[in-house]
Order: sequence, then structure tokens, then C-alpha cells
Amino acid sequence: MHDVVTLLRPRILGFKNSSLFDRKKGSRIKLFILAVIGLLFWSGIFAVSLRVLTYFKSIEELGTIIAFKLLSMMLITLMSLLIFSSILTALSKLFMSKDLNLVHALPVESHRIFLARWIESMVDSAWMVVVYTLPVFMAYGIIFQGGPFFYVAMLSSILTLTATASGLSAIVVMAAVIVIPANRIRNIFIFLGLILFLILFLAFRLLRPERMVNPEVFSSVMLYLSALRTPELPYLPSTWAYDAMRAALSGSVSEGLFHMALAWSFVGLTVLSSIIFADAFYHRGMSKTQTSAARLFKNRASGDFIFAFLPGPTKAFAVKEIKTFFRDQTQWSQIFLIGALVLIYIFNFKALPLDQAPINTVYLQNLLSFLNVGLAAFVLIAITGRFAFPAVSNENEAFWLVKSGPLTIRSFLWIKFFIYMIPLLILTEILIVATNIFLNVTTFMMVLSTITIFCMVPGVIAIAIGFGAAYPNFKSENPAQTVTSFGGLLFMVVCAAFVGGIIMLEAGPVYNLFMAGFRNRTLALWEWGWIVGSFAIVFTICVLAVLLPMRFGEKRLHNQGI
Repeated sequence: MHDVVTLLRPRILGFKNSSLFDRKKGSRIKLFILAVIGLLFWSGIFAVSLRVLTYFKSIEELGTIIAFKLLSMMLITLMSLLIFSSILTALSKLFMSKDLNLVHALPVESHRIFLARWIESMVDSAWMVVVYTLPVFMAYGIIFQGGPFFYVAMLSSILTLTATASGLSAIVVMAAVIVIPANRIRNIFIFLGLILFLILFLAFRLLRPERMVNPEVFSSVMLYLSALRTPELPYLPSTWAYDAMRAALSGSVSEGLFHMALAWSFVGLTVLSSIIFADAFYHRGMSKTQTSAARLFKNRASGDFIFAFLPGPTKAFAVKEIKTFFRDQTQWSQIFLIGALVLIYIFNFKALPLDQAPINTVYLQNLLSFLNVGLAAFVLIAITGRFAFPAVSNENEAFWLVKSGPLTIRSFLWIKFFIYMIPLLILTEILIVATNIFLNVTTFMMVLSTITIFCMVPGVIAIAIGFGAAYPNFKSENPAQTVTSFGGLLFMVVCAAFVGGIIMLEAGPVYNLFMAGFRNRTLALWEWGWIVGSFAIVFTICVLAVLLPMRFGEKRLHNQGI
């Protein structure tokens, strides 16, 4: 293990010497902000979990069954997320990191290099998922009065799931790289993940869970309870974790220890198998990756005809931005996944059983339409964080070419702004219009929601480009690393405040206008003043949300020492 620890030391020292732990005042402020925001999210998850489990516990017999079924579903979901995340992380850590050429030149056996990289990939792929599932499991311990043994079983279950998912993913990745080089296989995994996601969603939708709100099908509740009591598949690692935690909550220490031992024995088998597999195939897969072409599909995307009206330098850079995006197939292949999510988002609104709701249908339709503005905006934030926020960082070490070119930093940022704003504006408007059509909303709500989104989208894009320029990471190996930085966190928080502020400012005036039309009454003069004032403030905030972040990013990026 001495070689493995030595290989891990650069990562440990790099984390220890990172800017977050610098003694400078600015670094301490960053660390404090990150800690406060993380604690707030963690506390929110914990509070919601406590509230939901308290409600379940108050329902005799049925509540406990549902709570434990929910725990089982959470562990299966956790296992699935860990496997999918581990596959992508293992690809990067084992075969596509920039320092692998140096590491493989060391006099160290390949299986030891694999073990060090596997430990890194396990931590990177699991830490965030684990941290934000801990409050849920802790809520179970509090509500069901689990003793100290429950928390031991909880930590053991999380660790075994993490190690199992990472070990199995590493074996799958190494086996696949033998057939297809790693720099091509990521695209295939994205497509396979998309297909799997669509299959799972279609299977779920065919069950039509919304039928449970229909009183005519309540005669099937006994069948539902019987299904809830059905034991899980005994050969899944998530089942062993669930059995250990449930036994701990029930006070059965011996049964809990048995399932914990079963899970840890499988972890040992998985790790040993992965090391043996790595000793035989890791070096071969690495060699094949280094000698193969990186692109899976050829593309000849060009934006010359689109930007023909622009002056020379601006046109050249805009065309370069389009070509760079389509050449990076790990970027554009995710468009298919986004398209699937959009279809699922719209279909869920179509499946809503509004005619069976106890609330007035017209009122409920327009209420959902207004809330849908905020929901679509948060979908926009997630997509923007994945594509627009890393746009500046994607220049990588070649950013010095941008600074030495004929374009100013301001033009550089505004080109990126418009390139990302136009497609994301179209996407968000499609979401709003399509869902409003399925909700059958009034003309007023249709116009209001489309205009509100039209004003929001440029603000969200500008915040992404501005904060991405203010806090760039030109050494990141993939865009996902950029979003998880301090700047990415600030982008998410500012966008959430921006969208939340717009929704709150419009809520009162929209309610007054809608109820006045619904009840056929005339609005008072002060109400019109309130409405006009609120929408004027909304418009002003949207304009400032475009200008201020772009200026902030321009100033910070101009001072980058590159």
C-alpha cells in the first residue's frame, strides 16, 4: 500500500493547499460562504425529511410500511446514481486524466496505479451524493428512535454501496475499453444512459400512478399494500444495506450484523476482482486509448452562413465557438439527453388529472401555469450551468490567444452570451408554451408566462457568462468540474435569488389581475399602480441582471494573469 499512498499524496496535498484553505482573508470568506450555503441545503433536506417521516409515522401501520418502502427506494436510487456517476468518473480518472502519461512512466505496477486512481474516482463520484443523503437517513434514526447501532449500520451501508458501485463501474469501464477506446466510449455511455433512462421512465409512466387520485380505483388499495410488503430482490447490494438499516431500526443487532457482513464481503470480492482485472487489462486499455482517434463521429458543422452579417474578427470567433462546441462530442451528445428531459417535462403536465382535483379547475390550471414559470426557469438554470457557465473556462490554456487577439474581452463575452442565449431562449419558450397548452390556461396567463420567461432567460445567461468569466478554471478537465467550483455555487445562488425575486414580485399583481377577471370586477387605481410598479421593477431587475454580471465578469477576466 506504500505505492498507493504515494500516488495519492499529490491529490491530498493539492486539496490541503487549495485556495479554500488559504489563510488569506478572501479565501476564508469563500470557505465561510460555501460552508453556510452547504449547511443551509443540508438543514433544509433534514427538516423536510423529518416532516415527511413524522407524517408517515402518525399513520398507523400503513405509515410505517410506506416509510420503509421509501427507504428501500432511496437506497436503490442511491445505488443507481452512484453507478452512473462512477462510470463517468472512472473513465476520466483511469484513462483520460492529463497526468496519466507521467504516472504510467513511474516504476509502479499497473494494478497499484489502478488502485490509487480507483480510490480517487470513488471519492469524487460519491462525496456529494453521500453528504446530501445523510440527513435523510439521520431523520429515519430520529423518527424511528434508532439507537447507536443504527448510525453504525447507516455509515456501513453507505460505504458498502459506494465501494460496490465504484468497483463494479471500474470493472465495466476496463472491460469496455478493451473493445472501444476510452476517448470514444464516453459518448456511447451517454447514449446508453439516455436509452436506459427513457426505458425506466416509460415503464413508470405505463403504471399511471396518477390513477391513485381517482376514487373509483381505491378498491385496489389492498393490492397496493400487498405489493408494499413484498420483499426486495435478495441479490442486490442495496437490499443488503436496506436489511441492515431496517434491522438496526427494529433493534435486531445480530440480524443487522449479518447483513453488514454480507455487504462487506461482497465489497471485498468486488475490489479483489477489480484489482485482478486491472492487473491483466488496465495497461492494455490505457495503451489503446493513447493510440486511437478521439472522435467517434465526423462532423462538419460551420456557422459561416449564420454570422455572415458580422464583422471579420467577431464572425471568426463566433464560428470558432460553434465549431468547438460540435467537435467536443461529450458536450453536444448531451443535447439528446436534454431533449428527452424536455419531452418528459411536457408529458408530465399532459398526464396531470386536473379534472379530478378538488380545487376549481380554471384556478388550478392558471396557478400551475404561474408556478411553471419558476420551475421552467430552474430547469433553465441547470442547463445553463452545464453549458454556458463553463464557456469561458473551456478556452483552457489557449485563453492567452483570446487576450492577444483583435477582440476585446467585452466582445468576447457578448459573443458567448448571444450564442448560448438564442437556443436556450427557444428551448425555454417551448417548455412554457407547450405546458400551457396542455394546462389549457387563459390568454392572459399564456402571454404573461411567455413574456416573463423572455425577460428571465437573458438574465440567467448573463449571470452564467459573467460569473463563469469572473471565476474561470482554465485547468479543468471537463465542464462538470467548473460548475462545482466556488463560482459555480455563486452562479446557482444568484440565479435562484433572481428567479425567486421575479416570481415573488409578480405573484401579488398576477393574483389580483386573475381574480379580478375571474370575478368580473374592476381594479382600483391603487391596484393598477401596484401592478405597474411591480412589473416595472421586474423589468429593471431583468435589465440589471444582464448588464451587471457581464461587466463584473469583464473586469475580473481582464485582470486574469494569463
